[in-house]
Amino acid sequence: MLRSGVVVALGGLAVAAPAPGHHGGGWGSFPSAWGPSSASSSSESGTTTAASDAIPTSFTLDSQIPAITTLPPTGTEPGAAPSLVSSATTGITTHGPYSGTPTTIGAEHASTTLSATIPTMANTLATYYNSNGKLTEPEPTPYMPAGGVGVNGTLPVYMVQSDFDFESVALGLHQEYIELDLFHYAAEIFSEQDYLDAGLTKEDRDLIEFMSIQEAGHASLLTNMLGEAAPKQCTYDYPFTTVREFMDFNVKLTRWGESGTWGFLSHLNSKEVATLIVQAEAIEARQQAAVRQMLGLHPFPFWFAPGVPQSWHWTLLAQYISSCPENNTRLVWQNFPNLYIDNQPNPNRWSPNDTAPGEGQIGNRAGNPSSSDIPEDESCVNVNVTGYSCGPAISRDRNEPLSFAGREIFLHWDDPGLAVGPNNSYVTSTTAGEPAFVAWVGQLNVTFTPLTITGNNTGSSYQPPNEVFETDPAVNETVFLALTDSDLYVTPFNLTMLNPHVRALGIFLAG
Repeated sequence: MLRSGVVVALGGLAVAAPAPGHHGGGWGSFPSAWGPSSASSSSESGTTTAASDAIPTSFTLDSQIPAITTLPPTGTEPGAAPSLVSSATTGITTHGPYSGTPTTIGAEHASTTLSATIPTMANTLATYYNSNGKLTEPEPTPYMPAGGVGVNGTLPVYMVQSDFDFESVALGLHQEYIELDLFHYAAEIFSEQDYLDAGLTKEDRDLIEFMSIQEAGHASLLTNMLGEAAPKQCTYDYPFTTVREFMDFNVKLTRWGESGTWGFLSHLNSKEVATLIVQAEAIEARQQAAVRQMLGLHPFPFWFAPGVPQSWHWTLLAQYISSCPENNTRLVWQNFPNLYIDNQPNPNRWSPNDTAPGEGQIGNRAGNPSSSDIPEDESCVNVNVTGYSCGPAISRDRNEPLSFAGREIFLHWDDPGLAVGPNNSYVTSTTAGEPAFVAWVGQLNVTFTPLTITGNNTGSSYQPPNEVFETDPAVNETVFLALTDSDLYVTPFNLTMLNPHVRALGIFLAG
């Protein structure tokens, strides 16, 4: 019997892959472009020398390693893995905008609300400081320092432990479900030739499909920790028509999904739930980097991933959920009005500065991609010049960055009161006054710049030069932009305090 953490697994049948070897045949001839294919070659002096190892071109079973035949337990067998809440390999939901009439309006609410806002207060418990690196308290056990949470021998319970936990994890489940569907959808609706035209191979397409399989596991994990009231999978409405636009949209969607989760994890009452979500979120971060590589962007051009409040996450996510099953659990989070960046940098251009108004953000939803339908001589997709290419790669340098400090950005935003989200049953709202600032939320920083009003729900500002640590620009990768009526001092752990001051919310592809 083999034990792995939570689930007991019994041995049963598996075939170990053979190890590659150099015994016997199975090697192809050395490609002529690389030199002679014979076992030896003659130098100019006439001396015979051994050729280097040839590159294999055919593959046979050269050697085997000791192995047994084994299969994982299934069904009611002891140690069988839990079932998935959604298919990991087949099926996508229906797609398109919702056209019905909602039966319920607004976010979930408790019977009583205690206060309109939460005042700031001093933290009287943060009194520990270690000036010399020595232990200040007795050790509970050998090699164990005093302190910590969940290390006193109490058995873990992997269930949500408060309304805050439930609503946060339920939001995370909606994110897992849309990613599960999105990866499936993109693998199914685009042909192998569509991917080839975008510089991607069948193996890249297979990787996208594998990501959807990962999401089935994530959705199952979160469902199990929520219980029977967990939200079910919905249907979705996507804004892209090409592979490149899918990648662009995916870069934004996986950023708000990852950042939205980082934003609530440390606030959960259940540290057990937080522990398991961290282990799922580590995979989400890898997915985000891989999709950026497919779009021809640097995989992670920052030092820290930002975290954002749940209402920011829900605002950006909800507008791509078309409809949900009847009586699906509703969420408590706020939907802010959308903020649009009119000159959002277009990652399909070798010169992002030439992005035309309206091209950098197609449609009327805050996370929409840039248009990939641009003239061939302005596209960076098939350019083979370092610093200008945006074809898929492990990493890319850009001689002309997507954006830069001091760049003017042009903005417009919606009024509150619009129907959004599943079944058009949520309504955008704000408690903020007239907007006066743009809050740039990236990495560990919240940087405010003045907003210049240029018309009715239109304005502009300039990208700030601030750094997290020296040489690390705070505004890089994908950042969140919020119009606010105050430049309230907030930090990563209490960014939610800014919510009452948010007039509109958007997302910006800065690098």
